[in-house]
Amino acid sequence: MARLIVAAGGGGDAVAAAMLHAALYGDEDQAVILTYAWDRLLIDPLPGPRRPADFSGLKRITPAVWSVPPQARPIAPAGSTLPRLAAELPATFALLDPYQGAIGLTRQLKSLVDYVEPKSIDLLDVGGDILGQGDEPTLKSPLADALTLAACSQLNVWVRLLVAGPGLDGELSQEAMTSALGPVVHTLTAQDTASISTVLEWHPSEATGLLAATARGVRGTCEIRDAGLPVLLTDESPAVHEVDLDDALSRNRLARAIMSTANLDEAEAYSRQVCGYSEIDYERNKALWLNEQQPTNLDPAKIRRQLHRFEAEVRIRGVTHTTFRRLTEALGLSGGQRDELRQLLIASRPEQYEAPLWRIADEA
Repeated sequence: MARLIVAAGGGGDAVAAAMLHAALYGDEDQAVILTYAWDRLLIDPLPGPRRPADFSGLKRITPAVWSVPPQARPIAPAGSTLPRLAAELPATFALLDPYQGAIGLTRQLKSLVDYVEPKSIDLLDVGGDILGQGDEPTLKSPLADALTLAACSQLNVWVRLLVAGPGLDGELSQEAMTSALGPVVHTLTAQDTASISTVLEWHPSEATGLLAATARGVRGTCEIRDAGLPVLLTDESPAVHEVDLDDALSRNRLARAIMSTANLDEAEAYSRQVCGYSEIDYERNKALWLNEQQPTNLDPAKIRRQLHRFEAEVRIRGVTHTTFRRLTEALGLSGGQRDELRQLLIASRPEQYEAPLWRIADEA
């Protein structure tokens, strides 16, 4: 038998889905994780999500759904973490194609549910931006979650909505969603992170990285993203809450607006109308900016000087940790240099690596 987990926003939600499956269900049932191929620009230089035609080597599960086996490959210049996840994690990864809008996603979900006949269906969001109303100034990426919420709400089977690590994505504060959060289903522990420990060493997801770090006991304030958003790491951060799906839909104006969309362009238009922007527009603009940047050689001595200044600045703001994505951009490096920077810093100052985060050095 199988358990179906829908990764609401793709990317790191798919990694968290694998961790949560191991924590809640163990090895008793097979994990089927339905997710977008929607990664950060440092992994995938093309804005927005990937569709089946962007891959070679996919395996058709149903007429509407493809799986991503380890041998699958994104077709250049596209990129994707899914084939590597399929190779390293004991789960079947199935591809969500949002280019058919919420109607197409609903059709894909129904097709997969009919084929798999899962024992349970969980819709998982790390951070909780799926509970956004649409007008919050800190909300940055509502479209992906709104599409999966809209699709799951139209199934004729029960779907349990889970929010892991409320506030860890830096989009909504835990206080802003407290009224919607239901009972704690599970509080993640260091032992739970063992199932994804190797993935955390390379996967760029910040929210899932923070979720794993807090499960391992890390506490403090972490700066994330290019904007340096501060995220509190507290004793409540590793909690996984159940949320009423209908309540989430009643809060999420964008999800309600896109229920009958038949393509991604239409859904984007509603996002601009409801939220004032589309996250894919942001990715388009940032991709153009990144293409104009000239790559620079990673000079260890220069990096040490830059890091010293950066740590001095963030200490003033009370920051105790940061992500390697944040460091890469703060030090003016390209996304492709993230892994090189990470290796350099861990090799030179291993005591500051609190996996998968970087601990800010104490004032000298």
